[in-house]
Amino acid sequence: MPKPLILVSNDDGITSKGIRVLVSVMKRLGEVVVVAPDSPQSGMGHAITIGETLRLTEEEIFEDVKAYKSSGTPADCVKLAKHYVLKDRTPDLVVSGINHGSNTSISVLYSGTMSAAIEGALEGLPSIGFSLCDYSSNADFSHVEEWVEKIAIQVLENGISKGVALNVNFPPKRNEDIKGIKVCRQADAKWQEEFDERYDPNGRKYFWLAGNFVNFDKGEDNDEWAIANNYVSIVPCQYDLTAHHSISQINKEWDWNKL
Repeated sequence: MPKPLILVSNDDGITSKGIRVLVSVMKRLGEVVVVAPDSPQSGMGHAITIGETLRLTEEEIFEDVKAYKSSGTPADCVKLAKHYVLKDRTPDLVVSGINHGSNTSISVLYSGTMSAAIEGALEGLPSIGFSLCDYSSNADFSHVEEWVEKIAIQVLENGISKGVALNVNFPPKRNEDIKGIKVCRQADAKWQEEFDERYDPNGRKYFWLAGNFVNFDKGEDNDEWAIANNYVSIVPCQYDLTAHHSISQINKEWDWNKL
């Protein structure tokens, strides 16, 4: 029986520690091909490159693994992998990460890590985005490797609903073992942004985005609660952003005759 073909990407760049850990785990499960950005792309969301050149260079970074770095975004990387690098081969699994930093709650909308996974879902491929809630470039991933493998095996064996990508977040390394997995919803939380007005050495004004993360959610069935209580959170995400519950409300309550 042939090994599963696994495409690996990320948003922290092809040399990040997180992607090295992810490649190491995926090599236990199948044939791995890497297409990842040549530099960090955090906060890129689902941007794609239009009107500019895209570069793709093969790199010898991972032992016994075909790897390519791209000048594009995480979404670009998955597109290049699907339509150029792999050509007539279809991945059995797309994985992105392991991100250095949380992608819980509202962060999923800005996440380059999740954009690569969602791009895989757009292509009809089972896809997972992995993130560790530790922003350090030298973060400790030792406690998450077994969970990455377990989740990937479940997806390879059982699949995911069409059009869905899993947003998986791991708590940082603590003095106690991870308690388990919570399949949950996205928390009602957001960043309350501030723009710090500054001046460069030439006296020209610039702005630095800052702010605080605020969790409004008091439930115990969301990703913020899971991470705070030392569980792995899994939130199934879809690219269909239609607010289906609002369609009937608009049709029922809006009076088009007043226009």
